[in-house]
Amino acid sequence: MSSKPVTVLSTSPPTDDTLPAALVECSDGTLAGTPRDAGSDFAKLARQVAGAGLLRRRPGYYVTRIGSVALLYAGVWAVFGVLGSSWWQLLTAAALGVMFSQIALVAHDIAHRQVFRLRRPSEVAGRIAGNLCVGMSYGWWQDKHTRHHANPNHEELDPDVNPDVLLWSTDQARAARGVARLIGGSQAYLFFPLLTLEGMNLHVAGVRALFRPAFKQRGLEAALLGVHVAGYLSVLFLVLTPLQALAFIAVHQGVFGVYMGCTFAPNHKGMPTLTGTDRPDFLRRQVLTSRNVRGGWFVDVALGGLNYQIEHHLFPSMPTPHLRRVRPIVRRYCEELGVDYTETGLFASYAQALRHLHRVGAPLRAAPQPS
Repeated sequence: MSSKPVTVLSTSPPTDDTLPAALVECSDGTLAGTPRDAGSDFAKLARQVAGAGLLRRRPGYYVTRIGSVALLYAGVWAVFGVLGSSWWQLLTAAALGVMFSQIALVAHDIAHRQVFRLRRPSEVAGRIAGNLCVGMSYGWWQDKHTRHHANPNHEELDPDVNPDVLLWSTDQARAARGVARLIGGSQAYLFFPLLTLEGMNLHVAGVRALFRPAFKQRGLEAALLGVHVAGYLSVLFLVLTPLQALAFIAVHQGVFGVYMGCTFAPNHKGMPTLTGTDRPDFLRRQVLTSRNVRGGWFVDVALGGLNYQIEHHLFPSMPTPHLRRVRPIVRRYCEELGVDYTETGLFASYAQALRHLHRVGAPLRAAPQPS
């Protein structure tokens, strides 16, 4: 299907409370969090999916996945200890960047209650994975990601398309200031180099969120982040020389940032954006702004199941292994409704995102440069 941006208008005012991030199957077979209109297009699809048993928990899968990730994470640190002060540790740093990303993907599933049905165990496990193991604030990320799910690609409501550094529409380009205006015309060429800084950005953004008045569990989150940072830096500077430690941090955080960016970039970048009162119904709001990525088991593992982005946005609490199974159901249903269902290969998804970034930067390339 084409990924050409389109605008769908609605008279309903945009809000961010239409659907929570966790869509769960209740004991009576109903779906908590579905749109209230039982006759809506999404409600009909949801009943079909629930009837197929695709919203049920998969504890065996998550025991295996979390156990494997934990063993590999511990194994990388064990190799670090064996190697000691050596420049070969830069390979360990790259491997640790991959493992940080895999843990972050597990934390993503935990936050959506794909692993635990209840909020309390989800928060405990999420903070252990996010704050303690990765150094990324679980509370900050969950708040940001919930708003993204409610309003994907909405320029005023989705924090993932804020024009802080990169620009996602020509309107944002025309109004750009500061860094975004400076690099906007060349942002497509700078996209991957900028991703090397994304890992550090995730750490810093979580720390900054601690100072917000409404931030929940501030003390606990701060303590876990502090333990992570103190332990991480202590181990590096006790084992490695100062120059080796700094190089380790650069490689580790660079790989982490690039991996995370490459995981999330194919999902929505270059897809339709919404503004103002643009408000299609729930199903179209999720499907039209999302892109699936084709691939076999390697893509499934590398992207943590987020390559089935359309299905994930429609059913965010669906266990990852069910996303592949629900895909043909969703695709067929969208075809029946005449709703564009966008799916492409991995590298084609990056190409589409980069072309979009280049296209929206055109106003800045045409504008006279300040002296």
